[in-house]
Amino acid sequence: MKETMIKELTKVELKNPVMIEGLPGLGLVGKIAVRYLIRRLGAQKFAYIISPHFPYFVLVNKKGSVRLLRGIFYFWRNEKGENDLILFTGDSQAQTIEGQYEISNKILDFAEQYNVKLVITLGGYRVETKEKPKVIASATSRTVLERALKANAIISPMGSPIVGTAGLILGLAPLRNIDALCLLGETRGYLPDPKAAKSVLEVLLKLLNINVDLSGMDEAIIKAESMVARLQKVEERRILQEELMRRSEDKKITYIS
Repeated sequence: MKETMIKELTKVELKNPVMIEGLPGLGLVGKIAVRYLIRRLGAQKFAYIISPHFPYFVLVNKKGSVRLLRGIFYFWRNEKGENDLILFTGDSQAQTIEGQYEISNKILDFAEQYNVKLVITLGGYRVETKEKPKVIASATSRTVLERALKANAIISPMGSPIVGTAGLILGLAPLRNIDALCLLGETRGYLPDPKAAKSVLEVLLKLLNINVDLSGMDEAIIKAESMVARLQKVEERRILQEELMRRSEDKKITYIS
């Protein structure tokens, strides 16, 4: 395989679909959010993407079977609203600059195929916060940005780069006359962050006028916060031990007059 390819498992007819992308990134915010939507909505798999730009290993399941790393497209028909959804997530982002561009363009090819007019990318925004994570919004049009702000997002600080697929789709979409919006949840970034993902979903669902129960994320949030607390205690003990060792070394120093 020399280039990225998309394989469709079935053909579907969708009504004014919005595409939502959430790949692994800071705090796994985008992936956690999209995976939660897939489960709660009962979205169905209908295509996948494989690429030589993904990491060079296979995943092994409990039965010993293996598969390549991939990205998967799911669809959900919105019986009560104006827009069906195409949900995209996967095992990894591309590991090269060329791969990032190639995969982002393939995703947009797929969006064009289904006449998508709005793509929303999800991810994390690195910042230390003890309060409820805010959601940072950037968009290719003022109209789309205003919709996000009305859904309680805030404007991205000027000059802040959006790295990876979430950012490139934002930059490449206007070349195809597709609007794009990026929603980033505030996160420490070094551990899976369901709390930031929940904040992102609250904005996203309000923007799309879709009702999804988010209480199922609360247990994961409690576990994540417990893990952070344990890591903080470990770090505090490490700092204390270093300070005690430093003081011990200082006492050993003698001065010759």
